[in-house]
Amino acid sequence: MRRTSATLAAGALVAALAWASSPTSPATALEPAVGVQDLTQDINKILSDSRLTIARAGVVVRSAATGEELYSTDAGKLLTPASNTKLFTSAAAVDTLGLDYRFPTTVLNAGRKLGSAITGDLVLKGTGDPTMLAEDYDALAAKVADQGVKLVTGRLVADDTWFDSVRLGQDWAWDDETAYYAAPISALTASPDRDYDAGSVIVSVAADGDKVKVSTTPETDYLKIVNKATVGSETDVLIERQHASRTVVITGTVKDPYQEWVAVDDPTSYVSDLFRKALARHGVHVLGPTVTGAAPAGAAELARHDSMPLSELLVPFLKLSNNMHAEILTKAMGRKVSGEGSWSAGLKVTTDFAKANGVQVLNMRDGSGLSRRDGFTPTSIAQILTAARGKPWFKTWYDALPIAGNPDRFTGGTLRSRMRGTAAANNVHAKTGSLTGVTSLSGYVTDADGEPLIFSIMLNQYLSSAPKDIEDKIAIRLANFSRTKAFDAPVSPLRATTESGDLECSWLKPAEC
Repeated sequence: MRRTSATLAAGALVAALAWASSPTSPATALEPAVGVQDLTQDINKILSDSRLTIARAGVVVRSAATGEELYSTDAGKLLTPASNTKLFTSAAAVDTLGLDYRFPTTVLNAGRKLGSAITGDLVLKGTGDPTMLAEDYDALAAKVADQGVKLVTGRLVADDTWFDSVRLGQDWAWDDETAYYAAPISALTASPDRDYDAGSVIVSVAADGDKVKVSTTPETDYLKIVNKATVGSETDVLIERQHASRTVVITGTVKDPYQEWVAVDDPTSYVSDLFRKALARHGVHVLGPTVTGAAPAGAAELARHDSMPLSELLVPFLKLSNNMHAEILTKAMGRKVSGEGSWSAGLKVTTDFAKANGVQVLNMRDGSGLSRRDGFTPTSIAQILTAARGKPWFKTWYDALPIAGNPDRFTGGTLRSRMRGTAAANNVHAKTGSLTGVTSLSGYVTDADGEPLIFSIMLNQYLSSAPKDIEDKIAIRLANFSRTKAFDAPVSPLRATTESGDLECSWLKPAEC
């Protein structure tokens, strides 16, 4: 029960247990049950926000040590999780593939080497590495040249058969098709930067005199650029790839530099183009065309690139809520367990993992949470968070979750601008989630008594902007929870989240949240 409504000065929330002005002073400790009752009343008050009147809200709070349920409302109701789905995908991936798992990308000689020539095909074989950059494909080409190869008489074969040919999630919104956060999934892909947004290219515009200059990262002519933009008094520009094509149309006005991350239509073809040009730069000429297909048995390895281990990939994956990492890992799990790199095979692995760890209600349609048919209950999420604590890989996974209020992008992640200057800052480790009408926050917090808590907050079907401040208020209240000491402070965040709208904070490129 909150006993005062005094406004809390910035930076003072942690020290705001105003015992002297409270009916319960430090000399009169609360009964443990009263502390829980106060928590219940405070969370109920937070959830009474008018924005949730027509919405659905499910919340559960548990003691991580004992499993005791400290708070629950509609915790058994099936709700849309958005990127909280990644909690299940990442945990299953680590458990199935292992922290040391790496994605190899290889170049194979499918013919015979005679002097400086390969008589036959050269094969580029991928297994889904989402961290491959243009420079990595260039390094592979350099290694081929270092083998003394100058001529390939056959074809350049792009082998993406490690995964199936289904590129997009079956329930993804059609108008997200060209967005980098919904890029096509392939066993051969490339990222434009070290956020590792696989399957996308950065398209940049800048005023150059009286004309608009367009460039791409990496440099590529794979995309067909149609530049209709003009120099103007403000930057109000749209950069958009046309449906099912390589054509990117740029319209509007440009004053200041601007860039957009754009998904390519076919990652395999895009990578093949990058690699073929890299071979040419290193003096390796391929006479035949570029085709797709499987490498023949017995093809000899000429060059190899191994990705960072999964233990490191978890950081950009979870901190930045990278959708493509989730889907690639889903297919990788399917490939390992059943020999089929498909969504259906991979989702079965994740579902089986969840059920084996006590989760009773879940409906998974993809690995990232882009699908609106994904469904979990707060109780299911709390159960996977509970089970994860007993795994040998837990610390690495826990550290990879976004950390509230920590401004470093690869530490705080999607929570870096939230709950700063509160007891939740550098305390809450949790996964965010955002879609239109959906927000969620689930993870871990240590309370004022040093007791670890597990929580899941799922808010659906509101019509306002995303009420993430409600999540923050609950998390801050949990950070200040004590079974035996009165909490005498407002629970409003000292700094309101700057994450708004319908997308994850880090999906808004360039990220300034």
